[in-house]
This record gives sequence, C-alpha cells and structure tokens, in this order.
Amino acid sequence: MTAERPPLAEGIPDRLYGRRRGHPLRPRQQRLLEETLPRLRLSPEQAADPRAAFGTPVEALWLEIGFGGGEHSLAQIKANPRVGYIASEVFENGLCSLLTTLVPEGEEATAPLPGHLRLWPQDARHLLGLLPEGALDRLFLLFPDPWPKARHAKRRFVNPTLLPLVARALRPGAEWRIASDDPTYQGWVAEVMAEQALFDVPPPATARPEGWPGTRYEAKALREGRSPLYWSLTRRG
Repeated sequence: MTAERPPLAEGIPDRLYGRRRGHPLRPRQQRLLEETLPRLRLSPEQAADPRAAFGTPVEALWLEIGFGGGEHSLAQIKANPRVGYIASEVFENGLCSLLTTLVPEGEEATAPLPGHLRLWPQDARHLLGLLPEGALDRLFLLFPDPWPKARHAKRRFVNPTLLPLVARALRPGAEWRIASDDPTYQGWVAEVMAEQALFDVPPPATARPEGWPGTRYEAKALREGRSPLYWSLTRRG
C-alpha cells in the first residue's frame, strides 16, 4: 500500500465517488491541471505535518471534502486568512473551476496563489488516514453525492464504518458541518448519527446558518424546490 492509499477499515468500499471527469477538458483547463495544481497540491508526505505544508503560518486546520465548483472553499479562504485550508475534490472539472478563479489565463505557472490553501485531488478518506490524530479543527461535507439507491448506501461518506476514521482526524471539540438537500441522504444522516457515540448531534438547521457560504448545489436545490438541512456536529472528547 502506498503512502497515498493507507489501508481502510474492513467494509469501507474502495472508493466513494463516480467519474473523475465530465466533458473533455479545454486547453486552459489542461494547463491548470498541469501547471497550477502541482503548486497547490498537498503531498502524502506533507500530510504527516500538514500545518508545515502551507506557505504562511496558520492557526487552525480545516478540510473540505468534495468542494464541487469551489465556491465555498474560495469564500472560506478569503474570510479566514489565518486558517490552513485543505480542499479535496477528485472531479477534474471541479478542480478546474476553482483554479480558474485563482489565476488569470496565461499565468497558470506564475500567478501568486493563496499561501493558506492546499488541494488534495484524490479520495479524501486516504488523507484522513494520513493526517495526525486530532489534526483538524473543522470539517466540511456539503451536498455530497447521495448515492440514493439502497445497494449503494455503503458508498455514502456518512457511514458507520467511516466514522472512526473521521473522528480520529478531528480534535475534541472540532466541528463537522454537513449539508444535504436529498431526502434519502437526510434520513440516512439522522439514522447513522443516532447510533454513534463519537459526535454530539444537535437537530439540523432548516436554513443555512450564518457563516456558511453558499454553493451552486444549494442554489440549484432551492430553485428546484428541495429543502436542505444543515448539521453542525461536535467531536466528543
């Protein structure tokens, strides 16, 4: 097993995501992946001491799993310059969406980049296994793939087999934010969290709480008449 893929607990599927690419990449997107992404990429070796991996001193460490189009990540790094922010996404078009906002065209290899941002373009579960115990101060899982079919339930990130790995990476008192507009996933989160003892789980909010930047997925859900729920879990000591 390589450093990028530490062993996962028995019962956890090899991967939770589907495809890595949507439409074919345009030349600009290809340059972003080849020239900009390596400048921000967190290596497996750096994950062992993540705060040292940033280009500026940081006072806390946050991780977003599956950042989609990057709107939430970009808003958070802008609002929190003293936080080391790791944004994880395997979907190449999502990576390009975030990177497009960060660098002007033609400056993919040279434009300054936020010193307190690092990207993990692989399965975030492997990163959780590489981080030191209690490394994270906050974790975001916003509008994840719901895998709505019952036979795919084991692929949902909120999963009884995965909770110990998540809890290990969070310090006591750390916050785990979860949002979903999918009724099946909402019920699943409630069911899974009712059967665990690692997190305090207050009832979810029905409106996005203050300090939670919006995403394109939330906006789409609201346009289409779905009602998101927003959980704020606390890691128990």
